[in-house]
Amino acid sequence: MSTLDHKSPAAIASILSAVALSAVVALGISACGTTTTSRAGSGAAFGAATGAALGSLSANAGRGALIGAGAGALGGFLYDQHQRGNID
Repeated sequence: MSTLDHKSPAAIASILSAVALSAVVALGISACGTTTTSRAGSGAAFGAATGAALGSLSANAGRGALIGAGAGALGGFLYDQHQRGNID
């Protein structure tokens, strides 16, 4: 059972707005750096933080952090490769 099951629609909307804002900020500052390692590392860090926040809504913060870290690292790596002209 999700922790959102017992919340009012206004509370859910507030939570989702905060999560959406966090995701936008994380996307804006993720993949910072000039090397592949720093871009993948910063992507993983911000992905883990966002994933933990989202996962905590369903009482699975650890799983959310792991998934977010993986997605963030992949995103940082792909961004790096795009910046280097290796992918379009």
